[in-house]
Amino acid sequence: MERQLAAQGLSQAGSAAEAELVVLNTCTVTSSADQDARSAIRRIHRENPDARIMVTGCYAQRAPAEIASLPGVTWVVGNSHKHEVAEIAAAPFSRGNAPPHSQNFVALETLARSSPAFTLVGDIFAHTELIAAPVFAGESITDRTRPILKVQDGCDNRCSFCIIPSVRGQSRSMQLERVIHEANALVAAGYREIVLSGINLGRWGRDFAPSQRFEQLVSALLEHTAIEKIRISSVEPMDWSDELIALVAGSSRIARHAHVPLQSGSDRILRRMHRKYRPWHYAEKIGKIREAMPDAAIGADVMVGFPGETGELFEESRSFIERLPFTYLHVFTYSSRPGTPSAAMPDQVPVHVARERNHVLRELAAEKNLAFRNKFLGHLLEVITLHTSDSDCTEGLSDNYLKVRLAGRHEANEILPVEVTEISHEGLVAVAREKAIAHASLTGRIS
Repeated sequence: MERQLAAQGLSQAGSAAEAELVVLNTCTVTSSADQDARSAIRRIHRENPDARIMVTGCYAQRAPAEIASLPGVTWVVGNSHKHEVAEIAAAPFSRGNAPPHSQNFVALETLARSSPAFTLVGDIFAHTELIAAPVFAGESITDRTRPILKVQDGCDNRCSFCIIPSVRGQSRSMQLERVIHEANALVAAGYREIVLSGINLGRWGRDFAPSQRFEQLVSALLEHTAIEKIRISSVEPMDWSDELIALVAGSSRIARHAHVPLQSGSDRILRRMHRKYRPWHYAEKIGKIREAMPDAAIGADVMVGFPGETGELFEESRSFIERLPFTYLHVFTYSSRPGTPSAAMPDQVPVHVARERNHVLRELAAEKNLAFRNKFLGHLLEVITLHTSDSDCTEGLSDNYLKVRLAGRHEANEILPVEVTEISHEGLVAVAREKAIAHASLTGRIS
């Protein structure tokens, strides 16, 4: 969106307080995400009353009238029309006048507002192709690394707690030729690591005729691009096939990192969630990943406080998680989403109980992560620098997803072999080593 706005002749402001236009891209996966968006809108309007505020994304798709009622909002644009954001925002008109090119805008004039917002929200399920802005080409790399290449959107699963399918639509994939073109554009711009992303990434290609599989996409990127590192974001457990595991384990150009959503280690809760696997299926996948990649990062999303989660079932989940070789967890407290089956379920868990369980799992995750980090003291890792340093240390990220504080000043986007000298509170402390010396000591990437 930033690139599209720039193409329309707009330039980036120093801050929201100085801007004439502010675009908020929202999430609605939890009630906290909704609250964060509303707070941001109110803060921006309070600090900069003259700014035009455009709200887009998932919250805009789900509850446009709710957002339009907030002071300061000029436009509400759902995911269904997100690709039109720049054209809409750059149109030369004053607040309160409908964009002349867009007859689909609906003025919410019934709301108690001095300047009604205009909404453009359509049927997200009408989208059968992935509509995404092309990756820029011909620009030099900025002080940013690890760009995200979105190759899939939407989800055909119907987990009982999840609102995302209703705001993202059905699963749809970017054509293979386009993905390769986009990746090559990033390589030409100087990027060295890309992150493949999607709402349900492992389902890439299933909507094609004939269907394709995610493994084919990864293989094609290795064959037809010169990208130095591919990092795969979240992939559902049933999509971690033996072929995908072997592909990741067998290539030094793929980050040794597997994020495998779990949600719960209790079979009863997984069934209530309408998840498509059982705990023993999940454990088998994790075992195969760890066997193939002993030093890989393995993470999961875990939810606590789902309706019906008794103390006994939570302990079943906690014990299951404790037994698996996770290196980190993303722990979420259940949030009831309007319109989802779980919102109407009995036995809702009190918030204070869910928060206590959240704390228990976060403590467990911290213990697991510390044990994982301790394995690498005195060893070599491959690290990409994240920002150009203006101090005596540089932030980096290891191939296996560990935060690294690297001694010395380094430019962004460098891939360096480093030696771990210390375990810090959240990550590792390391010093760079000469590539020629370090390479001989690396087995794959880690020794």
